[in-house]
Amino acid sequence: MRFFLRSRQFKIILAILCAVAVLTTGFAIIGHMSPQTNIASTISSPFVNLFTNVSGIVQDFFDNYNSGSKLSIENSELKSEINSLQQKIADYEEILEQNEFYKGYLGIKDNNPDFTFCDAVLISRDNNDVFGGFTINKGSLSDIQKYDPVITDAGIVGYITEVGLTSSKVTTILSPDLTLGALDNRTHDSGIINGTLSFAQNGFCRFSNLARSCTVAVGDYVITSGEGIFPEGLLIGSVNNIGIDENNNSIYAEIKPFADITELRSVMVITSFEGQGGIAVKGGK
Repeated sequence: MRFFLRSRQFKIILAILCAVAVLTTGFAIIGHMSPQTNIASTISSPFVNLFTNVSGIVQDFFDNYNSGSKLSIENSELKSEINSLQQKIADYEEILEQNEFYKGYLGIKDNNPDFTFCDAVLISRDNNDVFGGFTINKGSLSDIQKYDPVITDAGIVGYITEVGLTSSKVTTILSPDLTLGALDNRTHDSGIINGTLSFAQNGFCRFSNLARSCTVAVGDYVITSGEGIFPEGLLIGSVNNIGIDENNNSIYAEIKPFADITELRSVMVITSFEGQGGIAVKGGK
C-alpha cells in the first residue's frame, strides 16, 4: 500500500480530486452569493458529478485494494497450510519407504544374526565406470572398511573399494575386479562370479569355471558360497543363458543380478559377519 501512495498515479488522482473539490466549492459559494443560482448550479453540476464519480472510483479502488489485501493474506495462509501438508505427506512417504527398506533386510538378519548392517544412500555415480561403480554417504565414521560387502534386500551389489570419513566408493559385481565364489542353489555346482565388459554392457555378470558335468539350467538361482569377502548364502542372480568357454572348454553361465545396479538408491553394507576376512579380489588385500 505504501508503494501506491508514493506512486505517480496516486499523485495524479489526488491532484484531480483537489482541483474538482476547489472548483465545486467555489461554484457552491458563488451560487449562494449570486442571484443567478440556477446558472451557477448548472455550471457547477458537472464538477460535482465528476467529484462524486472520482470519489466513488477512489473509494472502490481502496475497497478493492483492502479486499485484495485480505484475499492475498488468506491465499498466503492457505498456501502455507498446503506446503505444510505436502511436507507431512512427504515425511510420511519417506517413513513408509524407510520401513519397507528395513523390512526387506529382516529376513537376512533373522537368518544371519551375526551380520552387522550399516544403511547407506547413493550420492553419486561414476559416469566413466562402465561397470556401474558409485559412491555412498557412509565411511569410516560408520565403521565401514575396505572390502565390506554391499547388498540390497534383493541380492549382492558389490564391495567397498575406497573409504573416506563420510563416504565410500563401491565396485559392483559387474566389474572384472571382483572375483566371487558361488553355487547353483539347486544343483550346488560351484564356480566363480566375475565381470567382463561385454557382459556388463547388458547388465550381466559371468558364472564361470563350471565343470562340464554340471547340471546348471536357465532359471536357476546363484548364491554366494562363502569363499572370499562375501558371507555364505546371499542371493546373486539367476541363470539367463549357458555357454561353453572356448579357452578352457569349461561351462559358463550368464547371470542376471537380482539387484538392479542401474536403479539403486539405497544399500546396506555388511560391516561384520562371522568368518569375515577372506579376500577374493584382484590384487589381494
